[in-house]
Amino acid sequence: MRLPRDINDRQFDLRSAFEQRIMVLDGAMGTALQSFDLTIEDFGGPEYEGCNEILCRTRPDIVDQVHDAYLRAGADIIETNTFNANAFSQADYDLQHVVYDLNVAAARIAKEATASRSDKPRFVAGAIGPLN
Repeated sequence: MRLPRDINDRQFDLRSAFEQRIMVLDGAMGTALQSFDLTIEDFGGPEYEGCNEILCRTRPDIVDQVHDAYLRAGADIIETNTFNANAFSQADYDLQHVVYDLNVAAARIAKEATASRSDKPRFVAGAIGPLN
């Protein structure tokens, strides 16, 4: 599989994939993360417990494992771990000042997960939730 030179190439690859086959989107990130029995330490302390987006900084390996599981199951498109990575939702954890960094980290983790697959083109979609 060739790596795209720029965003236009990647968009062409995505359109072509949609024309060739039914594309499969991954499943729920939050539900998958719950299967790891995460501790307060995994989140970086009690003040961040339940903030799945902070795991992109504190436990990127776990976020990567979720992506990998969906890719192994056949997902063509995986979503970033950014469901509540917005200033309003992150204010619950006093993390609104790191929202940009959380989004960048989540995109990087997902992109690296797809880049490790060479059997067919894989894609990353940003996830935006309805707020917490």
